[in-house]
Amino acid sequence: MIVGIPRETKPGEKRVAMSPANVKFWCDKGTQILLEGGAGDSAGFPDADYVAVGAKICPSRTEIFATADIILQVQSFGANNVNGDDDLALLRKGQVVVGMMDPLGSPQAAQKIAPTGATAIAMELVPRISRAQSMDVLSSMATLAGYKAVLMGAALSPRIMPMLMTAAGTLSPMRVFIMGVGVAGLQACATAKRLGGVVEAYDVRPAAREQILSVGAKPVELDLETEASEDKGGYAKEQGEDFLRRQREQMTAILARQDLVITTAAIPGAKSPILVTAEMVANMKPGAVIVDLAAERGGNCELTKLDETVVVNGVTIIGPDNIASTVPQHASQMYGKNMEVLLGQLLDQEGNLQLDFSDEIIIETVTAYSGDVRHKRLREILGLPLQETAPDTTLQGGAS
Repeated sequence: MIVGIPRETKPGEKRVAMSPANVKFWCDKGTQILLEGGAGDSAGFPDADYVAVGAKICPSRTEIFATADIILQVQSFGANNVNGDDDLALLRKGQVVVGMMDPLGSPQAAQKIAPTGATAIAMELVPRISRAQSMDVLSSMATLAGYKAVLMGAALSPRIMPMLMTAAGTLSPMRVFIMGVGVAGLQACATAKRLGGVVEAYDVRPAAREQILSVGAKPVELDLETEASEDKGGYAKEQGEDFLRRQREQMTAILARQDLVITTAAIPGAKSPILVTAEMVANMKPGAVIVDLAAERGGNCELTKLDETVVVNGVTIIGPDNIASTVPQHASQMYGKNMEVLLGQLLDQEGNLQLDFSDEIIIETVTAYSGDVRHKRLREILGLPLQETAPDTTLQGGAS
């Protein structure tokens, strides 16, 4: 079995699909790994590090796609909305492409891949079940985003984070408020607390209270009905406009006393809910900073602009794009581990490629297969008729 790792082509993407340590794991098992020259440079992994663990360097992207049975990418079709489709012509029947594909936001990517006969596996669709935790790309990248968001906000604030008592006087600590405490929010809480901030957090999910307390933050509670706020996968559900309006009214006074606000509320495949309106920003103190981690889906702040920093009424609003790529080495290590484990779901004991459609992980992550869009939810989004039966367990490829 041959696994190919091409360079990432989306502008600004510095991650690589596997670190040398992840490559070594599979090379030691007899799997051939082909790496496009320079694929790991931006993440701090030179070609020599990959060669040392058994990988082969290919100078040509075309050769990678022509030779590899499985292609591993960070931002693949759909997620790479700039030039990702350039690789479509390189795909062939029976080949497997694995990467982030923004399947719920860009379901058309699966329709484009299907006619090639290749199989597409979207990492964002890994189910949140116990045995799939080590493959959960969204959690891995969200952990880094939450950490980095605090540093970005602190760097632009006119205040320092901790309290200081000096001969020149006492400096009060920064007040930090985290809106949404999934993986990114909890990491932001923990990071701000370690830096010495006074940290409060809010999440629409009732179960979040104990999680907030566990990282040393103080939960903020609003007078809202929140029983139906979480889906069975543990993600926040989209709320109605009346709920959001009442939430904003109660949140205005809370935001007015904050120095740093980090928003993280995102709904898979949907526009981010507006949690911070222009009116609420107008009531915030001059010098306050908002870091909007939901900027890629439109933003939780009404004034957010993707990949820009704007200042309104003295409040600085950051809308970072692809924040995990700003710490590419550790992001690649975490993403690579997710890929390393996922690859174990695709290869049998003899190193043959096997897609077992009785396995929940395969069912949930395969978007295109055997010339068609196979994912039930994507078919619903695309308006395609639902299929009555799932594809049979199928063996593809040869031994490693």
